[in-house]
Amino acid sequence: MLLRLLRIHLRPHRRSVALLGLLQLVQILATLALPTLGAAVIDNGVVKADSGYITRIGLVMLAVALVQIAASVGAVSLGARTAMAMGRDMRSAVFRRVLDFSAREVGQFGTPSLMTRTVNDVQQVQTLALSAFGVAVSAPLMCLGSVALALRQDVQLSLLLITLVVVLGTVFGLILGRTDPFYARMQKYLDRINGLLRERITGVRVVRAFVRDAHEGARFDRTNSELQDISLRVGRLLATVIPVVLLALNAFMVAVLWFGAHRVEAGAMPFGALSAFLSYLSLVLMSVVMVTFVCLAMPRARVSAERIQQVLATEPSVAAPPEPVRTLPAAGVLSLRGAGLRYPGAKDPVLSGIDLSAGPGETVAILGSTGSGKTTLLNLVLRYFDATCGSVHVGGVDVRALDAEVLRRTVGFVPQRPYLFSGTVAGNLRFGVPDAPDEELWRVLEIAQARDFVQRLPEGLNSPIAQGGTNVSGGQRQRLAIARTLLRKPDIYLFDDCFSALDHATDAALRAALEPELARATVLVVAQRVSTVQHAQRIVVLDAGRVVATGTHEELLRTSTTYQEIARSQLTPHTDPHSGSAPDAGAATTLQETAHGPAGQR
Repeated sequence: MLLRLLRIHLRPHRRSVALLGLLQLVQILATLALPTLGAAVIDNGVVKADSGYITRIGLVMLAVALVQIAASVGAVSLGARTAMAMGRDMRSAVFRRVLDFSAREVGQFGTPSLMTRTVNDVQQVQTLALSAFGVAVSAPLMCLGSVALALRQDVQLSLLLITLVVVLGTVFGLILGRTDPFYARMQKYLDRINGLLRERITGVRVVRAFVRDAHEGARFDRTNSELQDISLRVGRLLATVIPVVLLALNAFMVAVLWFGAHRVEAGAMPFGALSAFLSYLSLVLMSVVMVTFVCLAMPRARVSAERIQQVLATEPSVAAPPEPVRTLPAAGVLSLRGAGLRYPGAKDPVLSGIDLSAGPGETVAILGSTGSGKTTLLNLVLRYFDATCGSVHVGGVDVRALDAEVLRRTVGFVPQRPYLFSGTVAGNLRFGVPDAPDEELWRVLEIAQARDFVQRLPEGLNSPIAQGGTNVSGGQRQRLAIARTLLRKPDIYLFDDCFSALDHATDAALRAALEPELARATVLVVAQRVSTVQHAQRIVVLDAGRVVATGTHEELLRTSTTYQEIARSQLTPHTDPHSGSAPDAGAATTLQETAHGPAGQR
């Protein structure tokens, strides 16, 4: 898996990899030539007292050394650039794949795990590539070349080098083969720590409100300690590699000196050859150490590569159409025909048999209790999920055949919990329309009842917004999100209970300002409050994922038991628990007359 991943993402950089291999080859040839030239200087220059030979060969050695240095610097620089570029491409590939995921795939992996795979796992593979680029060609060639040139110096002593290589290879295989399970567990613990940290930061107010700081701290400490234990076990295992390598190398160095000295004394081997042989042994030592560092990073990188490939190999359940439709024959028309959604493995569907249609100039409200499927219905329109039965049509085209950009441009969505990006007020408003002028920004802010508070900010449109909009109130976030959607001027508007944080006066003013702005658009409003939807042209009541009633506010008060129950729980003489405002007296009177008959008949 690791090699496959590297091969795929190094393919665009194959020229750089080829040049890197060439530079390393030149570097190794120069490195291997120096001991042989040194042996020649000793045997033919020093022993024979030939200063001219020493000078000539010395100049050759200097030129070879300069070539070696230049090739080494070029290889290191090119290797680093190639590894960084590969890591950038890999992160981009994972990021883009995650953006294509539907909510189903995101839930399958989990947000903390996707973050770890995008950042930490890619970093592990990139680190291995950076290390491998330095030894991919040089270490094997240096080792094999040293053994081959050592054979030219003395065949019997070269058997010691061959034995050394076999012994060290066996040791690496035994030790590093045991690290894979530990690294797999280590990455999972990193996922868990990422998730706990994310929960602790985003839910800090809840934790403090319920005085659960100690409990959350203990949860984090347990997972952190488990990660520490795994890391220590891996560290102890890998800590044995370097001592074993050094012990083997030193033992073989002593053996070479012992047997080599006897052969020199017996005249079977010249002194210069022994000197060259020791240099080649040092090169083998260097290549082994280089390979050791790569081998230490390989098990974890292999586990990370498998995790990355899992993301890249996962096909989104909401797939792009092979030949997307880019023109809408019926602009602004929205219809659901027997639409339903059942999650994989679920016993009951979330939505079932939804028939709903709306056209330009029409406002349809969707009302239901919590868990009735209101937001899921909007998600089908936005194609965050694909309907498992029936179909959803936007502009007269099934959303499964519609180009994604056309769908997003046609449908404007304001979520229940709006999200603002770090930047400025203007930057957030221009998120969908980058070239919108300031005058248009102020216009949509005025419609969304946000102009006053933006003008009071120190820098107006250029005032900073924190990530998630945490430096503004919930109602201000909702109004900015509404203004951001209004700026795009889509054909269809989806409002997912995005007025819940507004007070009664602001809610009323906002709806009055929206009415002329949305007069020619198709509007779907999801809400839980009867007072929010009672003026809609049509109200659709959902219960347990099914449409149980459709009509106006007055009609539903007379005909729908479910709507009457919802209204009875809200339109009472008590204060509306959501907005803090008094209920609509007319609606309350209508409800009483529905339940008991007109006052004159009681």
